[in-house]
Amino acid sequence: MLTPKLIVIDRDGTLIRHIPYLCEPTQVEILSTVRDGLARLQAAGCLLFLHTNQSGVGRGYFALEVAMCCNDEMLRQLGFGDQLFAAVCVCPEAPDEVIEYRKPSPRFGQEMLARYGKNAGDICYVGDNVTDLLTAKNIGCQGLGVNTGVHDLHRELAAQGLAEHFPVYASFGEAVDSLLARSEAS
Repeated sequence: MLTPKLIVIDRDGTLIRHIPYLCEPTQVEILSTVRDGLARLQAAGCLLFLHTNQSGVGRGYFALEVAMCCNDEMLRQLGFGDQLFAAVCVCPEAPDEVIEYRKPSPRFGQEMLARYGKNAGDICYVGDNVTDLLTAKNIGCQGLGVNTGVHDLHRELAAQGLAEHFPVYASFGEAVDSLLARSEAS
């Protein structure tokens, strides 16, 4: 199996330390193995995308611009420039609102597949929350979990009956190792 060429990555708990309702750019902290993992994905020719639920906006805790400032700080700390992600989807909906892009909605991933003329075998979701992997399930694509957030992803997947469907790695770097090993094995 070849490495998917479209990699959709969650933000909080996957790329940066999870802080509930993060609204202070000064609190953005890149997780270990993330910079190297992103560099290796880029070197392998993958297009990277960011898909992040930000229900604090929908709940009125902070403005969308504040969430975007946190994204900008993350990009600054990563040091890859503003064009690291081919597209960014910040989902401001609260869980009780009509869902358009909020994960586990497949809409963003499906739009990226259409935009790039790819199919579900060409995309992979990577994240620390069951909603990231439910998004992958809803698209019918590969999903990889990283146990770097505040949830016990193994337990959450087991509770949803999904433990057999999605591998979970201890770090973003290990998830990238798995993705890239697929190309080497082919």
